[in-house]
Amino acid sequence: MKVRTLRKDKVNVITLGCSKNLVDSEDLITQLQANDYEVKHDSNDDANIVIVNTCGFIDLAKEESVNTILQYADVKREGGIDKLYVTGCLSQRYKDDLEKEIPEVDAYFGTMELPALLEKLDADYQHELLGERAITTPMHYAYLKISEGCNRTCSFCAIPLMRGKHISKSIDDLVIQAKSLASRGVKELMLIAQELTYYGLDLYKERALPKLLDALCEVEGIEWIRLHYAYPSKFPEDIFDVMARQPKVCNYLDMPLQHADDGVLMRMRRQITNKEQRDLIEKAREVVPNIAIRTTMLVGYPGETEEEFERLCDFVRDMRFERLGVFQYSHEEDTIAHGVEDDVDPEMKADRANRLMEVQQSISAERNEEKVGQTLKVLFDRKEGGYFIGRTEYDSPEVDNEVLVDAKKFYVRLGDFASVLITGAEDYDLYGEVLSS
Repeated sequence: MKVRTLRKDKVNVITLGCSKNLVDSEDLITQLQANDYEVKHDSNDDANIVIVNTCGFIDLAKEESVNTILQYADVKREGGIDKLYVTGCLSQRYKDDLEKEIPEVDAYFGTMELPALLEKLDADYQHELLGERAITTPMHYAYLKISEGCNRTCSFCAIPLMRGKHISKSIDDLVIQAKSLASRGVKELMLIAQELTYYGLDLYKERALPKLLDALCEVEGIEWIRLHYAYPSKFPEDIFDVMARQPKVCNYLDMPLQHADDGVLMRMRRQITNKEQRDLIEKAREVVPNIAIRTTMLVGYPGETEEEFERLCDFVRDMRFERLGVFQYSHEEDTIAHGVEDDVDPEMKADRANRLMEVQQSISAERNEEKVGQTLKVLFDRKEGGYFIGRTEYDSPEVDNEVLVDAKKFYVRLGDFASVLITGAEDYDLYGEVLSS
């Protein structure tokens, strides 16, 4: 008689970086669990195997990844774990250097080497798990990665070096994944990619994001679909028509513009002008009058003058973005921009980032004040500090505004929607009273 052998190995998967990395970790966890491993995510439990999924996007992210690897290398030296593996973007880009500098790691793997990592753990890659995926976020929302890689040639960006060329996933496969997620209670899908608007060009010879959205809207149980990381140049404007037509598609678009001065945009190789960006935003707001546009800006790019920065600030004042974040330029090896001098000093970069966020802070405060007295649909994520905390369709988790409801006065179930009367506003948060749930 065969006797099933129980593994003693416990695996802790540590995820650093963006939501795309998180999806990769969830796929890894799913495969390991299918091979009878006990797996935790970002846990302090007594795992004897640690896998660090790294980020290599900018200097701060790389520093965090290296520090995390060193932390677990020390734990391994002290006998706290048996095995340490590293995967993800940093490992993809700097594998040879990392092997020399941190030899305590048992093996390094790139972004597309999941089967090889599993083989190292004596686990089989199971293709039949399409649609199955562990969820490390709260169970009512999940990220859906619709493509890998990027074909753009932005001068400052190292993503194509780490993620390769754009590869779309088929609409049929993505619908299967969405149905599986919905069957487990997911109500909100956040579509992510390095570049959403390029979706489908490789598979269908056309920009197929509108068709994908229509297909996903047919999935029962999904109530919100949110769009992240759209590229503004040659933007397929029929996406706005889908937003206006499909109630499940949130009136929300995450579209990193990076800058607004024509000279800087040209040096960044963004393939768009200030006027074209303005026209695109005006078109979005014309077709979807209550759209929330989230963007990110990059300050301190080589050669950026004070006048060019001020034009960026003027652009932000004019456009009054609903949501905005700021990055400081990071001089990345092997990018096009690395061939020119990184001539904006760190203090100036930080100063410009702070000044731009001050501009946005006042805009955000004004926009939030305008919502006082309105009734909004809110999805509640967590309870914290005496408040139930949720989001409107205009807000993505962790990066955008939140709605706070006094838990002493009102009760809502986490993961449920409720109608909330907005009674107060701060720069980045709203306060409200539950009317119905």
